[in-house]
Amino acid sequence: MSPRVYILALWLRLWHWTNAFLIIIQTITGLSLHFARPGAFLMDFSLARGLHYFCGACLCVTYGVYVVGNIVSGNWHQITPTLKGFLGRAAKQARYYAYGMFKGETDPFPPTPEQNLNPLEQITFWILMYLVVPVLLLTGLMFMFPQFTPDTLWGVDGLLPIAVAHYAMAFIIICFMALHVYFATTGDTLFSMVKMMLTGWHEPEEHP
Repeated sequence: MSPRVYILALWLRLWHWTNAFLIIIQTITGLSLHFARPGAFLMDFSLARGLHYFCGACLCVTYGVYVVGNIVSGNWHQITPTLKGFLGRAAKQARYYAYGMFKGETDPFPPTPEQNLNPLEQITFWILMYLVVPVLLLTGLMFMFPQFTPDTLWGVDGLLPIAVAHYAMAFIIICFMALHVYFATTGDTLFSMVKMMLTGWHEPEEHP
């Protein structure tokens, strides 16, 4: 039996679950605001707006915690891909996801304390955390404080491009969440990866 290894620090796990909860609330309230009408099917407009603003502010705080935590702990390197040979490693991982894992093959890049994300996870998380999330939060803050936004942008109402960018980033994150939940079930057992995110410990799979 291979020894289990400690992969995920407590602060990172707390951030992950807090962030997941906030994003779920933001998705529900965001849909309520977007499809607002009398007798809305999700929740009242005023409640949705209040929760959306509050959880949005909380997400700004948790994002700051994530960035500072990455710098202080050195965790930043976990989501920063090494460019040399990246395409080959990414193709190898993509083949595993598309074919290998359904044939019982070993994950080519299993989690280790030194590198707990595979190449595809690295580039996805890098784009998400350093491009998508900052744009989402910035445009959200502009909605919260419209007095600081320009009256017009590119010849249209100043909030229109901001709204489009905010919706686009939100859509990307919702799609990511759905895929994230799916890939969380592709470990040795249905909930082994979820267990790792709860406890921080990874138990390497055994192959005959």
